[in-house]
Amino acid sequence: MLLRISHVTKYNYDQPVDYGLQQVRLTPKSTRAQTVLQWSTTVDGGKRELGFEDHNRNTVELFSFEPGAQSLVVRAEGLVQLSNTHGVVGPHEGHTPLWLFQRDTPQTKAGKACRDLAKLATGETDLGLLHDLSARVLAAVRYETGATNSTSSAEEVLAAGKGVCQDHAHVFIACARHLGFPSRYVSGYLMMQDNEEQEATHAWAEVHVDALGWVGFDVPNEISPDEKYVRVATGLDYSEAAPVSGHLYGSTAENLTVSLTVSSQQQSQSQ
Repeated sequence: MLLRISHVTKYNYDQPVDYGLQQVRLTPKSTRAQTVLQWSTTVDGGKRELGFEDHNRNTVELFSFEPGAQSLVVRAEGLVQLSNTHGVVGPHEGHTPLWLFQRDTPQTKAGKACRDLAKLATGETDLGLLHDLSARVLAAVRYETGATNSTSSAEEVLAAGKGVCQDHAHVFIACARHLGFPSRYVSGYLMMQDNEEQEATHAWAEVHVDALGWVGFDVPNEISPDEKYVRVATGLDYSEAAPVSGHLYGSTAENLTVSLTVSSQQQSQSQ
């Protein structure tokens, strides 16, 4: 499947910004299941300071604000060819040791609620166990926007009983790590069947399974990622894979708007 992605993030401020720096992870990489044919990330109202590959092998770019700017627009767009590997990403790569992905973070630390949920998961194989765990996380946390924020922990999400894809991923990761599986957070794009226009990027989890390597689990959609998913960044939790994060100096109110389109190129050409 060939997907075209257009992702525009716009910040508006009521006062000129003294100084600001945005850290951006919006560039996907070619992997076993995806080939990046075209991609560009540009900025209006600022300039690119540098780019590098972090310890998770994510492409990271830093954009600074122009002095006195009252808006910053980050545009990421491109064309990605996808194939269906039924969620199997493959062997672990890079210099980061696999054991690191069993480390707790504030958002993925398994407290009593996560430990109790993890104990309920059953399955004749590791994959069966993890799919059962995914279903139990979804049953415990119904999908609802506005109930959590980017810093909500897995325990807080379970206590609330509601959240979004980011929260499902954090709870699933916390439980999977408690069961002894190296696990990581993934941010990226998902082509939805009847909705090309979206309000945010997507998130899911990956777990390292013996003999298969990394395998993806999208809890709210009850599926392992297929050819409609574009992987962009990974990390121990959201903070290491956030599409855009940054720092702002000066006293000013911020208004954020996001415009995101994910469409099948084949379908566009046939219409």
